[in-house]
Amino acid sequence: MRLAVENLDVSLSGRPVLHGVGLTVEPGEVVGLLGPNGAGKSTLMRALAGQIAASGTMRLGADDLAALPSAARARLLAYLPQSRIIGWRLMVGDLVGLGRLPWRGFGARLRPHDAEIVARALDLMDVAHLAHRPATELSGGEQARVLAARAVAQDTPVLIADEPASGLDPAHQITMMRALARLAGEGRAILVSLHDLTLAARWCDRVVMLKDGRLAAEGAPEAVMTAENLAAIYGVAAHITRDEGGLILAPIGLTDGGAP
Repeated sequence: MRLAVENLDVSLSGRPVLHGVGLTVEPGEVVGLLGPNGAGKSTLMRALAGQIAASGTMRLGADDLAALPSAARARLLAYLPQSRIIGWRLMVGDLVGLGRLPWRGFGARLRPHDAEIVARALDLMDVAHLAHRPATELSGGEQARVLAARAVAQDTPVLIADEPASGLDPAHQITMMRALARLAGEGRAILVSLHDLTLAARWCDRVVMLKDGRLAAEGAPEAVMTAENLAAIYGVAAHITRDEGGLILAPIGLTDGGAP
């Protein structure tokens, strides 16, 4: 299912945050959403998730996202926010099972089909071995992967994830991106915001770069993750090289000459 956004404007507390932003995410595609802090990445995702008001067009296939009831939206689009606070002392398996709520009544037991989807989500995020532990007793990185597994268990055509790799160790950052790529390979449309430029360059099919709430660049990583764009959008000088897996980008200084 194709996600299409056109001329999206969002204001928060009377302050314009997004200005005419447009993007698409096709089935089978991982699109990276990049930009400095305050660029509007989280605001865009919250608008797509129906958490804040927006003007413009947001469509999933033939459906107008803004017109969908919350339950219908939850069966089409899963949203993984930045927040990783787990307030309930649930077992990890039960917490991930909450991802099946849009497909069953609250309190209803998991059907065999639901249990299979939950088990796969646990495996995909490398948390199956934690299934019988209280989620509140896990490390921050483990909790992040558990919440990602809950979003995956929603089993929706579109998944949007806000900085899912932040705070993870290097191995699990790669595990996260590999999982998203695998989901895209099965036909899902994936929109993921990232701060790690190398992860974005090597795992995303396209990147969308925001600055000050506006679209600054869009295209294949090789085309738009250039030294010039990184300087203009992030204000950093970057060392860029390549190997057989794609780009490797390392910010090494500030373009204003200040200390890194």
